[in-house]
Amino acid sequence: MPSVTAKRKCPDLIFAKPRFDAYKAISLQIQEVFAEYTPIIEPLSLDEAYLDVTQNLKGIGSATKIAEEIRARIYAETELTASAGVSYNKFLAKLASDHRKPDGLFVITPGMGPEFVETLPVRKFHGVGPATAAKMARLGIKTGLDLRSQPLALLQQHFGKVGSYYYWVSRGVDERPVRANRIRKSVGAENTFPVDLFTYEAARDALREIIDKVWGYCERTGIRGRTVTLKVKFANFQQITRSRSSQTQIRTRSELGQVSNTLLEPLFPVAKGVRLLGVSLSSLVPEEAECKREFSLTL
Repeated sequence: MPSVTAKRKCPDLIFAKPRFDAYKAISLQIQEVFAEYTPIIEPLSLDEAYLDVTQNLKGIGSATKIAEEIRARIYAETELTASAGVSYNKFLAKLASDHRKPDGLFVITPGMGPEFVETLPVRKFHGVGPATAAKMARLGIKTGLDLRSQPLALLQQHFGKVGSYYYWVSRGVDERPVRANRIRKSVGAENTFPVDLFTYEAARDALREIIDKVWGYCERTGIRGRTVTLKVKFANFQQITRSRSSQTQIRTRSELGQVSNTLLEPLFPVAKGVRLLGVSLSSLVPEEAECKREFSLTL
């Protein structure tokens, strides 16, 4: 639930500030463990990744054995538990990893795949959020078996291109490869406030920490972007976004802050308090690539 709601329900609730630098450091440490087994690693977040161990660096013939070793290494080196899912495609590996959380290992073999999928509620499927699950329920689709019984044309009619994905994963089929060094499309951060904000000055001040987080990622990775998007959620849970794109990449924290504040200021005064603010940067490229592009244009 939103933190402001939690605080209202539990006035004595103590909030612990996040420590993103610590999380990032541990994440990198765990990725180093992954890299000892395979170079084909597709990160999903700080604490989750797909690994293709078909041809692994240690010559181990069992993916289950590799998962056991990695979990043991993570615990030995960080004292953190890790769940692992082993299967023959990404969709089922994700389902398997969720099946025995927070400290387990689960394997879905080719013989188990279709049967395992048909018993699950569709809301457990990776890629099916609350809104999609509700839409499926209105169509009488509640389980993997229900989903598998739907014609491809009907799923495409109601869900567009992703309908084909639902059609195949309900049969345990997922042809997506593990993509090493996946290109990130955007980077963002947001914050839900314990007290609603009503003035531009208060919102501007609250935005600084969010901008710092976004720019901190840009600095660590050398990534730059052209499009700034401001996300605002009000006390009545209405949500809006405002975006602005520039011809060149945003190169300084000051420039990111200036554009963000330019998007923020016209929203005030507000009738409802601001509960959440977020800033994201998209149209991302490595900084050196942009410099080379601009240099070539000046010749």
